[in-house]
Amino acid sequence: MSLGFKCSEETQQTQLYVYEQQPPLKVIRAFPLPAGGALVHLHNISGGVLGGDQLNIAVDVQAGAYAQLTTTSATRLYRSRNGVIPARQTTHIHVAEHGLLEYVPDPLIPFAGARYQQQTRIELARGAGLLWWETVAPGRVARGELFAYDLLQLEYEISVEGRPIALEKIKLEPRQRSLSSLARLGPYHYFTSFYICKVGLDAAYWLSLEKECSLLAQQLTCADEIRWGVSTLAAHGIVVRALSKRGTALAGGLHAFWDMVTQALYGRKSIPPRKIY
Repeated sequence: MSLGFKCSEETQQTQLYVYEQQPPLKVIRAFPLPAGGALVHLHNISGGVLGGDQLNIAVDVQAGAYAQLTTTSATRLYRSRNGVIPARQTTHIHVAEHGLLEYVPDPLIPFAGARYQQQTRIELARGAGLLWWETVAPGRVARGELFAYDLLQLEYEISVEGRPIALEKIKLEPRQRSLSSLARLGPYHYFTSFYICKVGLDAAYWLSLEKECSLLAQQLTCADEIRWGVSTLAAHGIVVRALSKRGTALAGGLHAFWDMVTQALYGRKSIPPRKIY
């Protein structure tokens, strides 16, 4: 799948361009946002990621464009059969000068026996903005599938004009190494990372925003239930992280941070994506 977003000079409204798509990934249309953006839902018409799937997503947000990407529901990672290579999704994103991408997917849910690898590369130009989170569930908890997957490997890289500002590599193999270790998740089952970037703001600004977000993190943290933390990146942004025993607690916290940083960076409220039209 290859998508482009361009801001119309006449209407100042961002428009979606679908350069290529093939099953199982599909987009249908873009919905206008009040701030001139375009909301697009990523559909997986097979219902989830199957063992052996090799998925590729390319997103190009052009200068001055504002794009919001979300999924239609949680991404289900299905069981892989023996002898089949792990499912893999590779995502390449470029945000041009003064563009903005809000990439806010629903959680990943790895089913029992799932083997999945994900690699995400994001390149930001001068003045570009990024609000992007990833939330991972422990499995189908209601069916008793708690950390019953075989492999979950996630790699993220955010770069500004060719220089990395954030690198993250996660490799979880619950059947080989218990995730209840204090070196991993401890007593928690869900985890999330929320990257907030805008290229060109100085370090003092990000330290100030980190302090504001840290106060919110303290308010949202509940002993033995959910813990939030905030730290600055090497430059141009901050990252918010959380560990939780319940997935529902993460969603509300992410939206609280989203609203706070959108007010600080863009002077407006956040616009959560609608899932049903």
